[in-house]
Amino acid sequence: MSSSLDDWKHWRDERVVAARAPHGPLALTGTHWLADLRGGVPGVPGRWEQQDKCVVLTAAAHDGLAVDGVALDGSVKLCPDTAPKPSVITHGGRKLILILRDGEYAVRIYDPASAARSAFAGIDAHPYDEQWALPARFTAYDEDRSVGVRNADGRERPLELAGTVAFTVPDSGEELTLQVSRAGDGSLSAVFADATSGRESFGFRFVSLAAPDRDGATVLDFNRAYLPPCAFADHFICPFPPPGNRLAVAVPAGETHVFQH
Repeated sequence: MSSSLDDWKHWRDERVVAARAPHGPLALTGTHWLADLRGGVPGVPGRWEQQDKCVVLTAAAHDGLAVDGVALDGSVKLCPDTAPKPSVITHGGRKLILILRDGEYAVRIYDPASAARSAFAGIDAHPYDEQWALPARFTAYDEDRSVGVRNADGRERPLELAGTVAFTVPDSGEELTLQVSRAGDGSLSAVFADATSGRESFGFRFVSLAAPDRDGATVLDFNRAYLPPCAFADHFICPFPPPGNRLAVAVPAGETHVFQH
């Protein structure tokens, strides 16, 4: 267990470092949907316009904007975060990222001087418990499914699901399942809530699983259940758990809350 415990401690340290990074999740101060604006992003110079299926940013040199490290004086076509090489826009110490979600563009503003980043005091989590690192079995759907789920901003968006993972709850021996998504490398992820959610822990959490083997075997390690980005800043649009992923049992493992001064 010492190796697993040491790995978990290292993972915990990395989570804290990533959270408090200058442009990490605590630094997000706004997500501005271009369809709701008239070419201008609040508090940011320049004109942002959607043209066909792309976004063009126009600014003068005195505006102080830079795109991919080059000062902007004119117009440039931006690549969203879904592109192989997303555009990185900076304005002073702030970083601006163009995102594309369900066919809609928005600009996210990351400010190292955000109040949330200044108040951050750590991430609370349950102590490591090896009995919550559970053998699991993945069963793929005949074809991937897309279900509409509510997001943290109140809107419904599609969530792609590839199948289910079955696991046995410690002590009770009850077998449960979670619907999971699958990444390009074969790894799995789930959005879930349990009997602690909204009370002893945040309203819902995420958990990742290694790509299953040929027989579908993998490990569901709830010790690495982690808080969604919207636990760190209100401007993220995290998906809520899909149908079937609200467990009636308590999962006393993984991250629970963000500490603030």
